[in-house]
Amino acid sequence: MTVRLVALPGDGIGPEVVDATVEVLTTLAGDAGLDLSIDRHLIGGAAIDETGDPLPDATLNACIKSHGVLLGAVGGPKWDDPAATVRPEQGLLRLRQGMEVFANLRPTKMEPALADASPLKPDRLEGVDLLVVRELTGGIYFGEKTEGTQEASDLCSYHAGEIERVVRLAGDLARQRRGHLTLVDKANVLATSRLWRSLTTAIVGDEYPDLTFDTMLVDAAAMTLVTRPAFFDVMVTENMFGDILTDETAAVAGSLGVLPSASLAADGPGLYEPIHGSAPDIAGQGKANPMGTMLSAALWLERDIQRANLAERLRTAVSRCIASKQTTADIGGALSTSEVASAVRQQLEQTGG
Repeated sequence: MTVRLVALPGDGIGPEVVDATVEVLTTLAGDAGLDLSIDRHLIGGAAIDETGDPLPDATLNACIKSHGVLLGAVGGPKWDDPAATVRPEQGLLRLRQGMEVFANLRPTKMEPALADASPLKPDRLEGVDLLVVRELTGGIYFGEKTEGTQEASDLCSYHAGEIERVVRLAGDLARQRRGHLTLVDKANVLATSRLWRSLTTAIVGDEYPDLTFDTMLVDAAAMTLVTRPAFFDVMVTENMFGDILTDETAAVAGSLGVLPSASLAADGPGLYEPIHGSAPDIAGQGKANPMGTMLSAALWLERDIQRANLAERLRTAVSRCIASKQTTADIGGALSTSEVASAVRQQLEQTGG
């Protein structure tokens, strides 16, 4: 069977990190005998310039029919006018909706070689290996809005089905890891959080009694992430809290450049992308770190095509490059984006099939 991956280079450094990752995936697939087909399509500002649409129909259709989607980044100063009727970010939101992805996974595992890049003391970084599962379709970002010069409002709304499916996913993932699930909410203030807490407590009690389960208010969770980050295994939370806390976990790890993400659908391909933005200030200079994109591709190998062995080989190759400083300058190396790709490929070739 041919495995079809759609590559969406996007804007800024997106094409550079996607190109580097495609190069590595091609090497890995060839070595493993995986019949891999990679199709490139437009999204974001590049798509606006070419077609006037940040997500052309051809792009969305290809993504839906694929076995997975690898995204670089969207946006940049050229398209930054907030009053514009067409913006790059609209393409990303429509892509998520069209692919029906409902949960965003953000793993953070501390690489010992990056400890000095973290703002936290080394003793607080020992054993950090956590996963945030963020709900993507509900909450304040999608609620009814009013906006005026003197008053504005954003409705935060959740229904049971949105909560239950992401909690079950988080529970399954916790079982595959260290068996510890933490619900992050604001149940002392918000009605939506009280619904999250009651439903999650019931689901865990009925379906996941083997898990260690606790709840934590979002402000306490934010503090714990910088005082005791190794406490967490799997965190599950609503859309806005997840958006904020995952940026904090990136700071804990010391670099945006090495962190991956996956957005998953109930049935269908997932969307895989690094957590960093389009970084237009360094675009085209060979300075972009492709490792977050490569590790996102590892998530794709693991989840969408069930090739955990290939995912682990890719992660090991990246980790070895980090340990030997075969990296871009943002994490202490001196290689260009393409040179990092070559270094990772060399590590893959050394480990063999």
